[in-house]
Amino acid sequence: MNRYIKIAIYYAIIGLASGVFYREFTKFNGVEGGTSLAFIHVHTLILGMMFFLILALFEDKFQMSTFKGFKVFNIFYNVGLMTTIVMFLVRGITQVLESNVSSSLNKAFSGIAGLGHISLTIGLITMLLILNKASKDFKYQTQKI
Repeated sequence: MNRYIKIAIYYAIIGLASGVFYREFTKFNGVEGGTSLAFIHVHTLILGMMFFLILALFEDKFQMSTFKGFKVFNIFYNVGLMTTIVMFLVRGITQVLESNVSSSLNKAFSGIAGLGHISLTIGLITMLLILNKASKDFKYQTQKI
């Protein structure tokens, strides 16, 4: 449980820092309106901090980290979320600086962001399957008593 809370704290720090960066970087460069930088704050706080805080509560009850597939979840989810966050950052900085990005580089950004989302989805589905199995096992154990 403590591991999830520590991960949530790391994501909270990243999320709050990204919100400040977005506000100050766009203000410094005189950009008004939305950029991809705006999405980092919300994605990190919800998919990072809130998700792992909720997971800590489930871990306390179901001990999900003992289930097969937990390492798959942990790797795919965290790698996917960090890839997505980094690509939001890269895309947002290029938008704010109005960089001339070639068509192929633009497609590469989208492809990498897509891979991040796919990895995040694999991790999320894996966790949902683990939670489903853990809740069934918990129900079976409580009925036995």
